Amino acid sequence: MSSNSLGKAFRVTCFGESHGSAIGVVIDGCPANLEIDKSSIQNELNRRRPGQSDITTARNEADKMEIISGVYKGKSTGAPICILIQNKDQKPSDYDQLKKAYRPSHADYSYDAKYGSRDHRGGGRSSARITASWVAAGAIAKSILKRQSIEINAGVSAVGEIEMVQDIQSIDFSQTENNIVRCPDPVLAERMVELISRIKEEGDTIGGCIVCRIDNCPPGIGEPVFDKLQSDLAKAMLTINAVKAFEYGSGFNASRMKGSEHNDLWLKEGDTLKTSSNNSGGIQGGISNGMPIYFKLAFKPVSSLMQDQDSVDAEGNKIVLKGKGRHDPCVVPRAVPIVEAMAAIVMCDHVLRNRLSRI
Repeated sequence: MSSNSLGKAFRVTCFGESHGSAIGVVIDGCPANLEIDKSSIQNELNRRRPGQSDITTARNEADKMEIISGVYKGKSTGAPICILIQNKDQKPSDYDQLKKAYRPSHADYSYDAKYGSRDHRGGGRSSARITASWVAAGAIAKSILKRQSIEINAGVSAVGEIEMVQDIQSIDFSQTENNIVRCPDPVLAERMVELISRIKEEGDTIGGCIVCRIDNCPPGIGEPVFDKLQSDLAKAMLTINAVKAFEYGSGFNASRMKGSEHNDLWLKEGDTLKTSSNNSGGIQGGISNGMPIYFKLAFKPVSSLMQDQDSVDAEGNKIVLKGKGRHDPCVVPRAVPIVEAMAAIVMCDHVLRNRLSRI
């Protein structure tokens, strides 16, 4: 299996399975002498960990991380950093019925078609469990970006039909961690929690949306042609489990606009060039222009239901899958730190690559 790495100058390679002994990540390219704050890494993992509220999966993983290389006396050495997270609350027996079964909208059949075998325990390598290692890597990427004053914030903007109408560029993300659904709007957050709770009682699941904004990114970050900044952000976001759509800037609304409406006009404020609008989403020609970068993600309903579902097994025989196991009724509350982490990894990679752009 290839394609387990992301990035070039700042490169992360993840490993592990949902019910294996551990998951983890190797970070290659972290500059030396960066102060590595274990508590900040653990804090990001705590935001993503299962079992944190009544509207998330009941799997009880503390996600305590261990740094086993690349850090000495609290600082990075320039060598690869390896972070290990043990899987403690494993219940592989919950998945015995899935050894030969193909779950609806899961990767069971596609993995069998490609590899001829698969780890049926919680989805194995295809499980969202492995995103914990991405969050750990993202925490270190955030530390590097902090030196450049680049800030990344995300929040839940929709659950089902309940949706924020506020423009992403004006959202106060400081409110995100004040509720269990991680919505910056406290009034909508209550309605979202009620909806998810009701869906959970029905044994069903529901989708939602997450918005993300990157502030203080200087102009000139990103690569033209095949490594455009928005292209790499899109790839990273579409790698996250359950993401079905990515749009940045004006997104699909651009298709309904005239050029005279959509163009971002340049103006000068003091010694700084800015645009009067930001339909470009802070990126032009694949390179940042100094304006806020923002995007929106759509997440599908979690495929694992606490309801019986008709399906087939590996021999094509009709079967009924019993609704059992520990699953999120809605993935978006726990996905917020994952979105921030993947954005940080991409931005960190491009910031470090940008050092080689000119002399």
